[in-house]
Amino acid sequence: MATPFSRPLALTQGDPAGVGPDITLMAWLRRRELGLPPFFLIGDPGVLAVRARQLGLDVPLRSIGNAADSLGIFADTLPVLAIPAGVDVAAGEPHVATVKGTIASIETAVALVMRGEALAVVTNPIAKSVLYEAGFKFPGHTEFLADLAMHATGQSVMPVMMLAGPKLRAIPVTIHIPLRDVPQALTLGLIVETCRIADRDLKQRFGIDSPRLAIAGLNPHAGEGGAIGKEDETIIHPAVQVLRDEGIDAIGPLPADTMFHDEARARYDVAVCMYHDQALIPAKALGFDDSVNVTLGLPFVRTSPDHGTAFGIAGKGLARETSLVAALKLGAQLGRTAESHR
Repeated sequence: MATPFSRPLALTQGDPAGVGPDITLMAWLRRRELGLPPFFLIGDPGVLAVRARQLGLDVPLRSIGNAADSLGIFADTLPVLAIPAGVDVAAGEPHVATVKGTIASIETAVALVMRGEALAVVTNPIAKSVLYEAGFKFPGHTEFLADLAMHATGQSVMPVMMLAGPKLRAIPVTIHIPLRDVPQALTLGLIVETCRIADRDLKQRFGIDSPRLAIAGLNPHAGEGGAIGKEDETIIHPAVQVLRDEGIDAIGPLPADTMFHDEARARYDVAVCMYHDQALIPAKALGFDDSVNVTLGLPFVRTSPDHGTAFGIAGKGLARETSLVAALKLGAQLGRTAESHR
């Protein structure tokens, strides 16, 4: 299978007890059918071999010494850059001893992309509870990636989470915080900077010349002129004005209950929402199996499936590789578009 790619994608192992090995194996098996870009897994080949046998999948594995080695063998074998799991791994049974390998996999992927040896980072799901048990100090994947980027470049970055599907791109301005804390967390500066990053990356990575941003209100009916909360008038509307003054095509605040039907979505390129579920409920409702988690604002491309480790179905043949396939394809697309804008 000839490939037009000069660099492969670096795929992290995620939590090895989750569905990461399952969907990695299944995605590779569909490489020809789906025209997947070449990728290599950074993880324990022994875990993959055991999981393949458990699932009854015939996937030949080959250890590689560097990223470039994967290009010539991807057509016939799944390339693996070996990092030990640290313990025997049983599907569906997470173990704190695997955290070191999980973190090393992410660190290695970022280093390879920053050195120009890989095109993009694609991450399999991790289990934050297991990481926290081992003393992991970051709230999640995104914050850890931002820290790695800062250490690689010497510059701090603001990561922005986006769910990208075939019918909707959605960004939550605030993410994993209690709903009661959202009004206090929302600031004009946070909204403006989130939208600046979205505008820039939609241009440089998605190839959209003039991105259209639809900004959701916080309260029902975008506050109803202040009758149902003041934040829409005092924070969100001024932020939209700042963006428009900078030449960014932003509209809002818009009532969130009328933003996501077919006709409304045709009028914008990304929905910028005020809190986690306001963005992720419509994103997953419109594309649960084929949406991709994209981190904007990083000095490299990072994509991920939009689901978790799913320990309950790991190794049972029930996992679907659809979102990982979408993440691999989008990672390659964004990586190449970013290259063309340098």
